[in-house]
Amino acid sequence: MNEKPTNSWSRVVRIGLIGGAATIYLSLVGLVGIFGDHAVIEGLISLGHTLLLLTFLFTGYSAGRAVSGGRGPAVMAGGVGGAIAGAVLALLVIVGPLVDLRSVFPSASPLLYGLLTFDLGTGGFWVPVVVGLLLGALSALIDNVPTLVRRPILWAFGALLGLGLFAGLLRTPMLTLLGGSLAGLARYLFSQQGLTQAGALITVVLVAGGVLLWQRNGMAARQRVAAMPPRTRRVWQVVLAILGLVLVLIMPYTLGPFVAQVVALVALYVLMGLGLNITLGLAGLLDLGFVAFFAVGAYTVGLLTSTAEYGIAHWSWWAAAPIGVLLAMAFGAFLGLPILGIRGDYLAIATLGFGEIIRILAGSDMLKRWLGGPRGILNIPKPIPDLSATHPLAGPNQIYYLALACAVVIAFIAVRLRGARLGRTWMAIREDEEVAEALGVNLVQNKLLAYMLGAAFAGLSGAIFAGLVGSIFASSMQLFVSINVVALIIVGGLGSIPGVVVGSIFLIGLPELFREFSEYRYLFYGAAL
Repeated sequence: MNEKPTNSWSRVVRIGLIGGAATIYLSLVGLVGIFGDHAVIEGLISLGHTLLLLTFLFTGYSAGRAVSGGRGPAVMAGGVGGAIAGAVLALLVIVGPLVDLRSVFPSASPLLYGLLTFDLGTGGFWVPVVVGLLLGALSALIDNVPTLVRRPILWAFGALLGLGLFAGLLRTPMLTLLGGSLAGLARYLFSQQGLTQAGALITVVLVAGGVLLWQRNGMAARQRVAAMPPRTRRVWQVVLAILGLVLVLIMPYTLGPFVAQVVALVALYVLMGLGLNITLGLAGLLDLGFVAFFAVGAYTVGLLTSTAEYGIAHWSWWAAAPIGVLLAMAFGAFLGLPILGIRGDYLAIATLGFGEIIRILAGSDMLKRWLGGPRGILNIPKPIPDLSATHPLAGPNQIYYLALACAVVIAFIAVRLRGARLGRTWMAIREDEEVAEALGVNLVQNKLLAYMLGAAFAGLSGAIFAGLVGSIFASSMQLFVSINVVALIIVGGLGSIPGVVVGSIFLIGLPELFREFSEYRYLFYGAAL
């Protein structure tokens, strides 16, 4: 009878030691120190502290689940697990300065030890133990309270973390657009990097209260919506759709040009994702050289519009973009014809080689006199050039609206294709080529059409990208672009149109929003995945 609790508590000790090892890793590789400069709650908690607090919380949660017997033993186990993790971190604070860890780990500096002890120095080695004990017990307690209580707490914590990370991004446009007392409210809620302490308190109260109200009244609200007449429900859906459209249209003027540029980049990947979703998601043809079609569209627009050395026609963007799309389709046919009989991994390798050939040729000296080689093509004009700085479409705004409009149109086409006879033909090829051919499906024609349409969407994305950046270099056409497009389709779901949008937001938008964290932004990228 005593064997199970003994084994359970030994698991608690192991979980605590693993949690302590995780805190030491985060500290010594530099994450705590680098993120220590970014406040989540001004004057109280930095992002570096948040990493440690999350580790303590997860350690306590895991330790609490390792024992049986109800809420009391779980809370005790969570506290013990968190305290052990904190003790391991305290050992680093004590031993680190004595053995000069900085000679091996440059991050092991007095600044780090100050962060770990909340500015008490090595004399505050006991602080991680106490913090780990309290947070471990708290997370185990939250895990054992009713959902009615647990959900508001978790939502409030998530809102604090999210607003703390994006506070600087929200504060600047609010101060720019709002005046008087409203600008003062923005300063009251947001600091330069994180939430103010008053803003954090208001966030917790509003979010937790809103979740509580929804939990109490949400079911009744859903029932009232379900009881509405179909005509009334459609009216409300139209109203909500219009409100959403208005929010999207005013986003560049409310959140600033940086967010507009990020959304435009996400829309470009949506275009490429919709193209590859036809080739891979519907027809089942894995294409790892998809960036080649993107490059064809971009270089075509660059050559036809550039006012610099390698420009050949000085056309407007609107005249050059259709040519780029048509040439991308032609390259899709050129690629599709010789590899129609290849399947599986061999198909992936063949398309990957095609993409690399296009990139190498574009940057080579052999085609330098036509494509610029490593120097690229410069001075590509915007779709609407020569706008004044005060014009509503100046800067990235016009690309924002253009990319969104093209993404909406292409998404509509993709939805119609998916439900049409052609879409069902592609899905039949994806499931089993032999059976599809036996039923009368023309494999050559339908595969080739899938390649051409997918290439056209990617070519349109490249044409818009050329107008967004204003220059084209072969180094921009890396294999990683194709891998990103494949990844966002897999994350969103093969063949899913909304999945392409969701995958683009998480895989492309989030790393761009976290660009201020340099290469560590991919930590948030992984967490989002």
